[in-house]
Amino acid sequence: MESQAIYSQLSDLQIALQQQVLGQEHVVRGLVLALLADGHVLLEGLPGTAKTRSVKTLANLLHLSQGRVQFTPDLLPSDVIGYEALSSSGNSQIDFNPGPIFNHILLADEINRAPPKVQSALLEAMEERQVTIGNTSHPMEAVFLVLATQNPIEQEGTYPLPEAQMDRFLFKIVIDYPEDATELAIIRLTRGQEVRNDSPAIKIDNAEALIMQARGLVHEVFMSESIEKYIVALVMGTRKPARYPQSELQKYIKIGASPRASIALDKASRAHAVLEGRDYVDPDDVRAVVMAVMSHRIMLSYAAIADGKNAQDVVRELVSVTPVL
Repeated sequence: MESQAIYSQLSDLQIALQQQVLGQEHVVRGLVLALLADGHVLLEGLPGTAKTRSVKTLANLLHLSQGRVQFTPDLLPSDVIGYEALSSSGNSQIDFNPGPIFNHILLADEINRAPPKVQSALLEAMEERQVTIGNTSHPMEAVFLVLATQNPIEQEGTYPLPEAQMDRFLFKIVIDYPEDATELAIIRLTRGQEVRNDSPAIKIDNAEALIMQARGLVHEVFMSESIEKYIVALVMGTRKPARYPQSELQKYIKIGASPRASIALDKASRAHAVLEGRDYVDPDDVRAVVMAVMSHRIMLSYAAIADGKNAQDVVRELVSVTPVL
């Protein structure tokens, strides 16, 4: 498939998603970018903000297999990754019974309502694209995406995700309540679907091939040395905020981003360039993805919390004081 055909199908995918997930353009773009960059996404928002709908619509449009796990306090790791058991044939053979993680897209719904042991069961699959049970490793699909939703940690019955797991999400996307006009459009869309049983406007055939070819374009995108240094400067600004004495970064950042942030910024920036129909990265590509890449990878100080600052505020300040080299 030629480049222009890939760009066209990716554009059609975004349009179809936006028709079903109203007022959340940044969520739609983040999901498509994650597919291209081969990364996982954490969606955070209050109940009813179309987190689950976004994930299910994406899987349906692409004709990809999907699994869903509703995370609850009594969930076990085997409920997610599967388990080994004696064969029902009675020949004393041990069979592997795969869990819902063995799909192209796994919806981990309300992931922070399960205890850390279950959350950690996802770590190997997210990082190494395999699950090891006993002495056997079971590979995931070539297209494998964990799309997790969580409620804000202030809500009752939630557990904070381990830092190691947070770091394995390419993006964290925060979803707010819609505006008046969007709310009205949501009511009308839902009413129409109830009456007509509407299905998405398009369906993309052979989605796996499309995604793999699009990822090939991402690998071919050119990134200049100045953009590479800009990415490094953004990440190092979270670890050595004293480099920017004119800012409040040193006061607000307790622990900076890991090297995975640099890798994620590199991949996500190149994927963003592909969505823009370009074969090179410019600074705006980096700025377009830096919030989703960095906001969950820094730990704020008590001073930031006392001053009412959140991670998004700190990342905005970081971008404002970091020059393109």
